[in-house]
Amino acid sequence: MAIKQTGDIAAHRLSPDQLSCEFADIAPLLDSTAAAAAASRCHYCYDAPCVQACPTQIDIPSFIRKIGNGNLKGAATDILSANPLGGMCSRVCPTEILCEGACVRNHQDAQPVAIGALQRHATDWAMAHDAVQWQRAPDSGRHVAVVGAGPAGLACAHRLAVAGHRVTIYDARDKGGGLNEYGIAAYKTVDGFAQREVQWLLAVGGIDLKTGVALGRDVTLDALRQQHDAVFLALGLTGVRALELDGEALGGVLDAVDFIEQVREASDLATVAVGRRVVVIGGGNTAIDAAVQSRKLGATSVTMVYRRGVESMSATWTEREFAQTQGVTLVTHAKPVRLIGTDGMVSAVEFERTARDGATERFTLEADMVLKAIGQTLVAVGLDRALLTFDQHRIAVDADMRTSLDNVWAGGDCAASGGIDLTVQAVQDGKLAAASIDAAFALAAVKAA
Repeated sequence: MAIKQTGDIAAHRLSPDQLSCEFADIAPLLDSTAAAAAASRCHYCYDAPCVQACPTQIDIPSFIRKIGNGNLKGAATDILSANPLGGMCSRVCPTEILCEGACVRNHQDAQPVAIGALQRHATDWAMAHDAVQWQRAPDSGRHVAVVGAGPAGLACAHRLAVAGHRVTIYDARDKGGGLNEYGIAAYKTVDGFAQREVQWLLAVGGIDLKTGVALGRDVTLDALRQQHDAVFLALGLTGVRALELDGEALGGVLDAVDFIEQVREASDLATVAVGRRVVVIGGGNTAIDAAVQSRKLGATSVTMVYRRGVESMSATWTEREFAQTQGVTLVTHAKPVRLIGTDGMVSAVEFERTARDGATERFTLEADMVLKAIGQTLVAVGLDRALLTFDQHRIAVDADMRTSLDNVWAGGDCAASGGIDLTVQAVQDGKLAAASIDAAFALAAVKAA
């Protein structure tokens, strides 16, 4: 979605050299010496709380030991066997609340082993050297449709292909990758890594990626069920919640996910328009990414406003601290009540703040751009609610990712699987669905024999 350039919203806030610096990789790759030093801090715990904290159950002590021994291929194999999108997860996982948050080193010197950086060290090396390749099982004669080429869909497709099944992935976008391609801050994944990872994953063979094909518009679920032996729905959450306030239709007011996508897909960051005074409404990772990138594009002031306290924000403390080091101001316990406009463009946002004693006050923040990041929803186009069961506006699934429809599974953000809305959880959902689909095929073959 292009941003209208008018008033104080404009492109070319910073020079190309400034933008190159601002959007450089925020976590550069470890060199071999630094990786060896980081690996040496691991205790290789027998009961490894870091493994239990990883949704994909990567054998972390094993891969770190191999890095310490100089066996990068073995380390990458450990990682990618458990998480085929281990490269992206090493960049975007909130390790501070997952593996590194569980590291026993936190109780000794308050500094966990750099698990995420070590994972990236091994997986980047493996991709650069094409060192980890998968051998497909003999063709099973089975064909699975995967709807959505995001983390869940890609992980499911990869596991099914390795098992010998043919897979066709259908995605409404022009490129595969889903959230990894379109919805993550540009400074977290540079140099086209998301697409390189997709191409590496597809190289296993047996997977046909069809882009520009949308469920409900170009293909129906009923047709997919008839043409394939199983269907896996990995639709993500493509709808965006509205503020439902006066002034929401003003120019300069847009969804944060659209803004992030424009930054990610821009061939020249200097052409991305941004306001001078930006207000971001929300408290999650999307809000953080939008706020930080606004500053990096040249916004003079960026204020992120959240209706509750920091303890309720879905963005982690690391993300919050990073945003504040980038010049983002955080205001809590305040909710928007009105967007104010001048000549059809937003000029301010009025908020209501609740004090600890319950008293309320109103204040106004001047803004020429407002980015909404208050949550995303499932767009259920092409899904028959009379046939599929839903739970809290997501597709209901069991522990094996089965839906209420025969031979239809679902996973990732679109499914009510009980997990967290993270890339690594979506990968695990895809793995579980693939295992369940494969088991269903095996059972059907036994019954037919």
